[in-house]
Parts: sequence; C-alpha cells; structure tokens
Amino acid sequence: MGTCNPVFTDIELDDQNQKENGTKSNNCDLRDGKHNVGRSSEVIVDDDNSGGSGVIYKLDDVPPWYTCMLLGLQHYLLMVESTVSIPYLLTPLMCMASNDPDRGNIASTIIFVSGLVTLLQTIFGIRLPIVQGGTHGFLGPILSILTLMPCPGEEQLEALDEDSRREIWQERMRAVQGAVCVAAILQVMVGGTGAIGVLLKWITPLVITPTVTLIGLSLFPVAASKASSHWGIAALTIILLIVFTQYLSNVAVPFPHYSKTKGFFLNRIYLFKLFPVILAVGLSWGFCWILTVNGALPEGSAARTDLRKELIINAPWFRVPYPGQWGLPTVTVAGVLGVMAGVLASIVESVGDYFACARLAGAPAPPRHAVNRGIWIEGLGTIMAGLWGTASGTTSYSQNVGAIGITKVASRRVIQYAAMIMLFCGLIGKVGALFIMIPEPIIGGIFCVVFAMITAVGLSNLQYIDLNSTRNLFILGFSLFFSLAMPVWMQKKENTNLIQTNWTVLDQVLTVLLRTSMFIGGMLGLILDNTIPGTPEERGIIKWQALIKPTKKEQEDGSRINIDQSSYDLPFVMDLLRRYTDQWLSLFPPSLISWWFKINTNPD
Repeated sequence: MGTCNPVFTDIELDDQNQKENGTKSNNCDLRDGKHNVGRSSEVIVDDDNSGGSGVIYKLDDVPPWYTCMLLGLQHYLLMVESTVSIPYLLTPLMCMASNDPDRGNIASTIIFVSGLVTLLQTIFGIRLPIVQGGTHGFLGPILSILTLMPCPGEEQLEALDEDSRREIWQERMRAVQGAVCVAAILQVMVGGTGAIGVLLKWITPLVITPTVTLIGLSLFPVAASKASSHWGIAALTIILLIVFTQYLSNVAVPFPHYSKTKGFFLNRIYLFKLFPVILAVGLSWGFCWILTVNGALPEGSAARTDLRKELIINAPWFRVPYPGQWGLPTVTVAGVLGVMAGVLASIVESVGDYFACARLAGAPAPPRHAVNRGIWIEGLGTIMAGLWGTASGTTSYSQNVGAIGITKVASRRVIQYAAMIMLFCGLIGKVGALFIMIPEPIIGGIFCVVFAMITAVGLSNLQYIDLNSTRNLFILGFSLFFSLAMPVWMQKKENTNLIQTNWTVLDQVLTVLLRTSMFIGGMLGLILDNTIPGTPEERGIIKWQALIKPTKKEQEDGSRINIDQSSYDLPFVMDLLRRYTDQWLSLFPPSLISWWFKINTNPD
C-alpha cells in the first residue's frame, strides 16, 4: 500500500480538508470499506463501527518514514519507564550492588527483547499495533521466589570479591529465568492449541478482579519503601503525574510549526496527554539535580543525582544481549507453578487489549485464529525474555493501546518503527544505564501511581457483576482479604519451614504459592465463583460472555455479516496456503487449521 500524507493535529487536518474540498484527498480515506467494523463467524468479541472514528492512519496504512519515526519514538517513551522499572525493582532483591554496571545491562536487555517480541507480534502474531514489554504480573511470584533465597548480610557481601558477588545475584537471576521459561510453555500451549476459548469458560469477572487487583495491592510495600527514601521528591513526582494526567490532559500547548502553504504558525499539541510520565520524571529529576548541585541534599541521600554516576561511565557504548548471558537457567517446580499464575493473568489481560486495540484502530474485531497466534507469540516472547535474562516475561502494553485513541494513529508500521527504536536503544549500553540512574524516590512516586492504576484496572471488572448480591460480596471480599493475609503470615521468619510434607519439592511449591497473593486470590475466586450457586446475571456471566462471543440472537437474526479480515492474515504465505489448501487441508483436523489461519474467506 502506498504512503499517506502525515497529519499531526486537528488544525492541519481541517486546513487540508478545506484546501481539497471537492477533490480527492491525499489523506487515507477514513471511509474505506476495508476496515468497516462488522461481525463474522470467527469474531469472538462484539464490536461496532464507532471505535475507529477519526482514525488518521489505519491498520494497513504506511505513513512516511519520518512520521513513523516520530510516532514510533512516542510509543517507545510511553513504554520504556514501565519496562525498565522491573529490573530496577528486582535487582536489589537479587543482592546486586547499586553500582553494578550489569544493572544497566539488564535494563538494556529487557528493552532489546521487547523490541524483538513487538516485531514478531506485529508481523506473525495478532498483527495489531500492539507494543510488547515487561510484565508486572510476574512480580508477585518472582518476589516469592527471591524470598526463598535471602541475601547474605551487608558485611558479608562487602567482603566478597567481584566474581563471588556476581555469582550470588546471577544464581538468583537463573532461578527466575528457569521459572519464567518453563511457565511460559503454558501460554505457548494455550495459543498453539486454541485452548483460550476453553479457559475463558471458567474465567469470570470474580476470578479476574482479585487476580489483577492483587498485582497492585501486593506491591504497595515496595512502592512505599522507595518513596519513603525521600517523601518530598516522591510527593512532587506523584503531584506532577496527577496534574498532567487528570487536570492538564486536555490542555493544548502551542508550538511553532512550518508548512509550505501557511509558513510559520503556532500549532496546538496535547503535550501533557502524550507524555505525562516523561514530563513528571524529567521535572523531578531536574529538581533533584538542582538540589544536588547546590548542596541542599546531604551526602548519601537517595534523591541525589550523583549516587550512581559511575554506571554511565562503566557502561559499554555498544553491547549485544544474548541468550544465557547470565548462565544456564535453573528450574524449580515451586517457582514454575508460581509464575504460571502470572501467565494466566497475562493471557486474560492481553486478550482484552487485543479487542480494545481493534476498536480504537477501527479494525474488525480479532478473529479466533489471530487471537491464538497473538497468545502464542506472547508465550514465545516470554520464553525469549527468560532465556535472555530480563527477570520478567512479556505482555501487551495497555498504555500504548490507549495512545492510539489519543493520537488517532493505528498504523502497524508505526509500532514496527517503535520496535526498531527499542532494538537500537537496547544495543546502546549507556541508554540502559541512564534509566537506572533515576533517583529512587522518583521511581517510588511512579510506582505509587502505576500500581494504583493496576489495582483500579482489576476493580473495573466489577462493572459486570451484581454488587447488591451478598454472594458476590463474600467472594470478592474473602478473595482479596485472605490473599493479603496469608502471604504476610507465610513470610514471617518463624514460618519459613512451617510446611513439612516429607517431600521437599511439594514443600517448596506450597511455600511459593501461599506467598503469592495473586495466585491465592485467583484460585479462591475460581473455586468459589464456580461452586457457590448463583444466577448467570448475578455472576456477570451474561455481560461477560457478550464480550467473548456473539449471542445466539445475533446468529439467528442474521445481523452478523462477513467482513474483510485480511488485515489479520499472515504475511508472505497466505496466497500459497490458499492455493494448496485442497491438497493438504484434509491431512489436519479442521479445528487445528482454524486455530491459526482463515483459509476459506467465504461466509460461514
């Protein structure tokens, strides 16, 4: 497909329309029938034609390269803070020294792998404009794994030589890598076998709500610990984030602009809506620098900007991350089962992101075969993240999906440019070291807001259930409260070896699972909601199923129409598959073919 003229703001769009009134516009026709939203027999989520209203660049459009670069950089800035916060959070718990240059190398690695997986997802996976990055859903079980491997005392660590100190943190990293790699096989199997439909039958709003909510709630001690290193700077960061995202999001900032037809003029850009995190971090970081230069912060203060300046100095300019760079991953049954809870939560969240992205992009709702490929690629990406040693998995990023609704740019090519920027920044070691230098209280302030949003996203699933039902209130309240209480009790020193079944593996499994609040909450919700009697309306099943598959009435009244879903086709091979479909299709079960491809484009 050819390129379309770039359109950045409503002012330019209005001007272009006025100039070309009555003539064929160079901008992509938003009424092109290719992406008119309808329903087909493969669509597993209802959609309407309002989601993509006003989209400037649609899914298959190819903007000019310079436009792709700017918009891709924007997506990179939206995801990078959340992604690098994961190794920033976990490396101290792995007994890594604060001035260890490998902290920057791990940050560069997770950025590099995110770029690889984003490319795979947009080319061979769901093929929607979705960014992949490190998942916070694995933090709970990973923290549980690390609590079983406590760090030696500070004096003992300082007495070790460099190689011995490196082996201590790499041993813990390898344990996390093994758990992530093996647990991700579940996600690969779910996507590869088309089992997502079967799993969703048992996953209800009262299962998802405690699972996702506890991701945020269980991490409040971490956010409080980092913010308390300097509450003044943390509060400044929080206030700036609130002001930018809630009060100034609709304020347009005038910027000078130039065009051949109008010359120089002021253009309005919604700066605070596009870059709230970057602005808040930049201003807080700058304020910390001013205080550091003027001696207002005492030596050793966590808010000083010169605490880890040696990271930038020691970081390599160019470094290629590779699988097994921290050693061969080690596997424990307990760690694998704990991370599997995060895998299941990631699957559910990603499926929701797919549908939201399609609506915002003005594209047809994702068919089953595309969803299966997307989940399969995410599973493969999580295995890659484990092998490379990122201390996390990969998942779709909701903040980047939301950016499509803000920018009105849904081009797949833009996200591929963003992936290339991730790969470039991941290869430049000093970029990773730069983000590790952010003062700890600033990270604490960001965590307070980010973890609060994760909690709110989980609670938002309550909109589907009857909150006047005492049955639902009991399941919700008990799942949340008990899931917070049990890990606190299990993490006490006197309870470290409490579980004794005479089978060491089972002891480790139960210890990790009972320390993982997300797993406890999800399992309690799954068991209670599927065993305690309740009507479908009461449990929210009716509204929930409407998001997963079309209703019987829609199938009977013929309101579903066949639409062009070629945007979800695999590149390069679809013509070949269709050409030889009659020869090899009979060799495989029809259901297996439909899980991955849509060979027959005729209406069902």
